[in-house]
Amino acid sequence: MEAKPGGGGATSARAASVADSPTPRLTLTGLLRDGPPAGPTRPGFWRSPLRGPWLTSVLGAVLLVGITVMFVTGLLSYAAYNPRLGTNDQTPDRGWLGFYLFSWPTHPYWLYRLTQGVHVTLGIVLIPVLLAKLWSVIPKLFTWPPVRSAGHALERLSLLLLLGGVLFEFATGVLNIQLDYVFPGSFYTLHFYGAWVFIGAFVVHVVLRVPLMVRTLRGGGLREEVRGPGGRGRTGPVDESGLATPRPAAPTMSRRGALATVGAGSLVLFAVTAGQSIGGALRGTALLAPRGQDPGPGPNGFQVNKTAAGVGIRARDIGPAWRLVVTGPERTLSFTREQVLALPQHHASLPIACVEGWSTEDQEWSGVRLADLAALVGFTGSAPQVFVESVQRGGAFGSATLRENQVRDPRSLLALGVNGADLSSDHGYPARVIVPANPGVHNTKWVGRLTFGTPA
Repeated sequence: MEAKPGGGGATSARAASVADSPTPRLTLTGLLRDGPPAGPTRPGFWRSPLRGPWLTSVLGAVLLVGITVMFVTGLLSYAAYNPRLGTNDQTPDRGWLGFYLFSWPTHPYWLYRLTQGVHVTLGIVLIPVLLAKLWSVIPKLFTWPPVRSAGHALERLSLLLLLGGVLFEFATGVLNIQLDYVFPGSFYTLHFYGAWVFIGAFVVHVVLRVPLMVRTLRGGGLREEVRGPGGRGRTGPVDESGLATPRPAAPTMSRRGALATVGAGSLVLFAVTAGQSIGGALRGTALLAPRGQDPGPGPNGFQVNKTAAGVGIRARDIGPAWRLVVTGPERTLSFTREQVLALPQHHASLPIACVEGWSTEDQEWSGVRLADLAALVGFTGSAPQVFVESVQRGGAFGSATLRENQVRDPRSLLALGVNGADLSSDHGYPARVIVPANPGVHNTKWVGRLTFGTPA
């Protein structure tokens, strides 16, 4: 039997030819020419109809305001440490990044309680907004091709630094609030440098994206937009962002529902966090605070950051052999606790506010004014700065330098008692510093030495 022209013989020949040809190799040029590979790089992979420029712009506007406030309060927190004095700031190679806005004041006395409370509480409240924003822009992380030009490469790099920076700052901040230091190194140093990396990328992102955000929000009516998707709202403006999916799935929630869910999450976090800073009846609602409840009744029944045992304080360190050494330009004096108690005693009603965001109510402290101690060692005019040293044997912030204005303030005390009783060992017995508007870690406990004046 003869084969028909164009029949099975020709087909077999072509098949044999294809079989003998080499397997095509995947190359970068081929991938770019043939389009995005299967998976998240394809626009149709992300199908939620909620994604789009309007939702992302609303979330971005909230974060723009919130993160700006957090950055400013973070700078204020840095200034409150008086970083240029002594060894208050031990951040290595900080250079010009170690600037601060002004010398930290002592008026109003609740200033640090307010600024740090806002910083920490706002950081917690913004977490649902941040997660929703990341969800809304996740298709942009898989843009194909990954880089189209030098300008696009710069934008992608800023996006990488922005994403990494914001996740790092929020994660380390939350861990610090919970006193859970699972990361290597000092939180203070890591958070400091992470903040500058993040804010640099944030500024670049704002410059690139705010014009689009403004156009989007101006171009869509709020009431109409929040009713979408699903045909209940009007058609939005042209999508310049590439966030809207070309193959939307059936909607299961309106944009109004999405925003309400995010807002409800933020309100819940506010309710279980803010009480640690606001105080009063709300203190009991601060479920996420590491020290949301007072540690027992009595005059010393208020929060403690670090305990005596936690920093290696021994009974003999704060027992009868304890001495307060006060040094100045003319003399050095040594006092027993009874001798310090024999000096003129004064009172000040002040809170303790810590970097973790918690603060106490005003406590009634009693002790000797720092300015009076400076006068005893030769400073008869204006009081100088003072270097305060603790007898603690471990842990951070065993010493601090206080600025002249802090020493001069009549409410700045070397406190021996609180609320009509002696200090407890965890609150700094036999003596501690208490200064208005001062970060809690600089209200040094278990004080053993005060050195007045600028070191030689």
